[in-house]
Amino acid sequence: MSDISKYIAIWMVSVFISSVAQIMLKIAANKTYKNKINEYLNPLVIISYGIFFLSTLLTMLALKHVPLTMSPIIESTSYIFVPVLGVFILKEKISKRRLLGMGIMLLGIIVFTL
Repeated sequence: MSDISKYIAIWMVSVFISSVAQIMLKIAANKTYKNKINEYLNPLVIISYGIFFLSTLLTMLALKHVPLTMSPIIESTSYIFVPVLGVFILKEKISKRRLLGMGIMLLGIIVFTL
């Protein structure tokens, strides 16, 4: 595995864990709380923001070694990760329109990488 491939993999992990953090925040937002302070100071929200911070650090590390032209491709995978995680974790349904959009994004990623 080449050096650049390792950093692309790190960046993909960064995007994936960022997507997980988004799902965690949605779970926290769907709960009801006694007051506003509990909405923001609960463990799920704090852990989610910690994961976002870790994701940012991993992305910065990867950006030191991966060409910036790959940024739109790698970051756009989050538009695929979040709905898929939503299906498995939140039991959401993916509409045909969203499925078509995800397919077009995947096709764009494949075309751009070739």
